[in-house]
Amino acid sequence: MSKDKSKVSKPIFLKIHLTSTISMSMVLFLVGLVFLLLFVAHDMSTYVRENINLSIILDDGSGRQDAQRIEDYLKSSAYAKTVEYISKDDALKDHISNLGENPKEFLGYNPLKASIEVKLHALYANNDSVGKIQSKLKSFEHINRVVYQKDMVSLVNDNVRKVSLILIGLTVILLFVSIALINITIRLSLYSNRFLINTMKLVGATSWFIRRPYIRSSMLNGLAASFISILLLGGVVYFVHYEFGMPGSIIQPFTACIVGSIVILLGVTLTAISSYFSVGRYLHMNINDMYFI
Repeated sequence: MSKDKSKVSKPIFLKIHLTSTISMSMVLFLVGLVFLLLFVAHDMSTYVRENINLSIILDDGSGRQDAQRIEDYLKSSAYAKTVEYISKDDALKDHISNLGENPKEFLGYNPLKASIEVKLHALYANNDSVGKIQSKLKSFEHINRVVYQKDMVSLVNDNVRKVSLILIGLTVILLFVSIALINITIRLSLYSNRFLINTMKLVGATSWFIRRPYIRSSMLNGLAASFISILLLGGVVYFVHYEFGMPGSIIQPFTACIVGSIVILLGVTLTAISSYFSVGRYLHMNINDMYFI
C-alpha cells in the first residue's frame, strides 16, 4: 500500500515543481523584458546624444595652427568624445557630394568655412553643458560661431526622460507582482508538505534543519526558471533582430549580461525568501489549523 502511495505522490510532487518552475519563468521573463527595454532605451538615448554634432565654425583668417590649438584643447577636455577638423576644401567636397552643385563655379570663390566637428559624451549632451562649453570656447580667437542643434537635444532628452519614467514605473509594478506571484507559487508547492513539516517539528528538528532542504529546492527551481526566462528573452531578441531588421548592436553584451544577472538574482533570491517564510508559516501553525487551509 505504501509503495502505491509513493508511486502516486512522486509524479504529483514532480508535477508541482514543474508547474511552479514554469510559472516563475513566465514572471521572470516579463520582469527581464522590462529591464531589457529600460537598458536598451538608455543605450539608444546615449547613442543618439553622442551622435549630435557640435560645430565650431572658424574665421576665414584662421590658419591650421589656430585650428590645431582648439583641437588640442577639445581632445584634452572631459566632454569631447571625438574631434574632427574639416578644412574649407573638404567642406566644399562634402557640399558637392551631398547637394550635387558647386557654389565656387558661380560665386568665383569657396564660401564655406573650415570647422571643427565635435561629438560630445552623453553626459554633456544637454543645453546647459553646451552653454558652458560655448563660454569656454569664447577665449579662443578665430572662432566665428558655435552651432548646436538645441531643439533636437531638448527633444531627445525630454523623450528619454518620459520613456525612462514609464519603464521604471512599469518595472516597480512588475517587481511587486512578481514577488506576490512567486510567493504564492512557493506556498502552493509547499502546501502538500505542511503535515510533514509539522511532524519534523514534533520529533525535535530545528527550524533551520526543516527549512534548509525546502530553501535549497526552491532556489534550484528559481535558478532553472531564470535560465528558461533568459532563453525566452534571447528568443525575443533574435526574433526582433531578424524579423524587423534591427541592428545587432542595439543590445550590447554588457547590457545582456546585466539583464541576465538581474533575472538570475531575482529568481534565486525571491524563491529563497518566499520559501523561508512559507515554511515558517507552517512551523508556527497549529496542526488542527492545517486541516482548514
